[in-house]
This record gives sequence, C-alpha cells and structure tokens, in this order.
Amino acid sequence: MAHRVLIADNLPDTARTRLQAAGLEVIADASLKDDALTAALKAHKPDALVVRSTKVRAEHLAAAASLQLVVRAGAGVNTIDMTAASARGIYVCNCPGTNSVAVAELTFGHLINADRQIADNVADLRAGRWAKKTYSKAGRGLKGRTLGVIGAGNIGREVITRAKAFDMRVVAWSQSQDRAAAVAAGAEWADSPVDVAREADALTVHVALVPATRGLIGEAIFDALRPGAIFINTSRGEVVDEAALAKAVREKGLRAGLDVFHDEPASDGAWQKDLVDLPGLYGTHHIGASTQQAQEAVADEACRIIEAWAFEGKALNCVNLARETPATHLLVVRHADRVGVLAGVLDVLRQANLNVQGMENIVFEGAAAACARLQIEGTPDEAVLARLAEPAEVFDVTSVALG
Repeated sequence: MAHRVLIADNLPDTARTRLQAAGLEVIADASLKDDALTAALKAHKPDALVVRSTKVRAEHLAAAASLQLVVRAGAGVNTIDMTAASARGIYVCNCPGTNSVAVAELTFGHLINADRQIADNVADLRAGRWAKKTYSKAGRGLKGRTLGVIGAGNIGREVITRAKAFDMRVVAWSQSQDRAAAVAAGAEWADSPVDVAREADALTVHVALVPATRGLIGEAIFDALRPGAIFINTSRGEVVDEAALAKAVREKGLRAGLDVFHDEPASDGAWQKDLVDLPGLYGTHHIGASTQQAQEAVADEACRIIEAWAFEGKALNCVNLARETPATHLLVVRHADRVGVLAGVLDVLRQANLNVQGMENIVFEGAAAACARLQIEGTPDEAVLARLAEPAEVFDVTSVALG
C-alpha cells in the first residue's frame, strides 16, 4: 500500500503532483485548521502530514495512529507540539534555509523603508499631501552605517551578505551558529546581543523561537541602542518584548520594521494591535517567506524529505531526535545473518529488563554475517552475556561502558 500524505496548508501544486508521480497517495486541503484538521486526520489516516503555518497540537497528533512524519514546510517548528510528537514517536522535520533569501530581502525592505519612511511617503501621496521638505530630511542613508545582526544562521548570513553590498559594517552574534561562517560572510563578531546593540545604527533579529530566545530582545537591548536607531524583526514575534519596544519607540525615537507579532491571528480578518499604531513603526503581515521562489524551494525540500522517508527510511532534517539517551552500555553482537537471531538477542535483553536505546545491524558482504550494535540502559552482567552467546549463530558478544 502506498504511503498517504496529507498536505494541510498552502503549497505550490507541484508538491502534490511530484509526490503522486513518485507513487504516493496525496490529499491536499489548505483549509484544514483546528477541529477540521483533527477530522481530516481521523478520516484519511495519513502516514505523513505537511504544514506551513497550520498549528499541529497534541490532539491532532493523536487523531491518526498511522501518523509517522510531520513536515514543517519552513524552518521554525514552534507551531508544532514537539513534546507530543516525540512522545508518540513521530518524526518532525523542517526545511531550513529554503526561505533564507526571501526573508533577507524583506529585512532589507524594512531597513530601507524605516530609513527613508517610504510607507509614510506613500500614505501622504494617497491622502493628497505633498511633503518633500519633511521626507527629504528623514533618511540618514545606509552606507557606512553599522548593522547589528543577532542570529547568524542561514537567514542571518544572507542578511550579512546583502549588508556588505550596501557598504555597511556588520557586527553579529549568534548563540549556536558557526562564528566562522558569519565572519567569512563579512561580519565582525560580538560577545553578546547587548554588545551588538551598542555598536548598531540598525539592529535585525534572526533567531528561532525556543525557550532560550523567548523575550531575548528586551529592555537591555533597547537601552543599548542609540537614539533614532532602526530595529527590524522578521523572525518570531515572541523573541521581542513588545512593551519594551514600544517604550523605546516612544522615548528614544527608534524606528522599527516588524514582520511578526505576538498573538498573530490564524487567518485573515479584523485585527487590532496598539503597537502598529506607533509613529515610526512599520508592519507587514508575516510575509517574510512568501515569495514564489521561496514557496517553490520549500515545496521541493518538503517533497525531498517525504521521498527519503517513504523510500529510504530516512528522516532528513529531523529536529526531535534525542541528542542524548539514558544508554549506559554498548553491546556488540557478531552473528550469522539468519532469521530470528536478533529476536533472540532482544528477548534476552527484555527478560533482563535492559532497555534498548539505539540499535543498528551492519551486514557484511555476502550476507552470511552481521554485527549488531545496541545501546542499552543498564549493565549486562556475566550471566546475561553468557545467555546472549549461547546460540550457535552468535559468534561473539562484548559489552562496553559508555561515557
């Protein structure tokens, strides 16, 4: 039976046709949200689910026992209940880097707009006002200014590259990304986000939303920025303390460009937020990744992930595998490549109450012999090792303490 894939969000139709051409069964319905998504998962019983902005909660993951893979067609996975997915043994995979250029381009759109107040120019013209004297004094220019970049991953490095093309000095900091790559792209390195802010005429944020980054950009950052500096956020709204930002806009004359906000609505319609009414603050509708180029790239990557999982058993870009396990010992069993040998090994471990935390079985040329490597939680005593070595099909058993 072909694997069944449910695409529950807007993706180019090329994703559906590519997966169908590969022999997969595909159901595509971009309207699925909340209870409707639960109902669709129960009805279709997919093996894989693809989403972009659609939230995937614990009840969704529990709705289809068949569900093995969730693909986030984008980088961030904060819209997916990772704890519930991990508890059910469901792979969560993302598509990092596919929308980096699109987000970097919008970042510079916000940067130029905040410097030259382009949106206000347009608003006055549409209101029938000519205000050249006002707006000719607004822009400071970007050449020679210092751009601070917090987060030097794929998007941050694309921003650094574009900033260098504008003849800007770049100072960067990142918690987990490769410092060497950011420096190679043309950035100077700082020791902390506050150090970046102290240097910056404009500051842009490109970090994932995780517990360590929630509220990362707060009063300390805004206090360190110069009066009249520009602040850009195209990452996630929750990485910024919006009250601290509003205060800095009012009291320090900061100009800000935001593509993301706290409590963004799940669908189009009426939405009120005091923050967006502040003079000098410009907002867009979380459209950073929404270019045709980016959508096609992310669809291609989502398809690549699904095909590798369906046909090779690989979970590419999986973000919820354990970095460390409780395994205490590595058990190495060299054995004849015969039916039932590994089952016997696992049965001995079960009776000894030794839990397997990881396992691979390497088959040698000719398929006469294999080597099983099992990471186990607990210490196999001499009696267990002797029982494992009893069958004639087992050539040798060794145990090595880990750590």
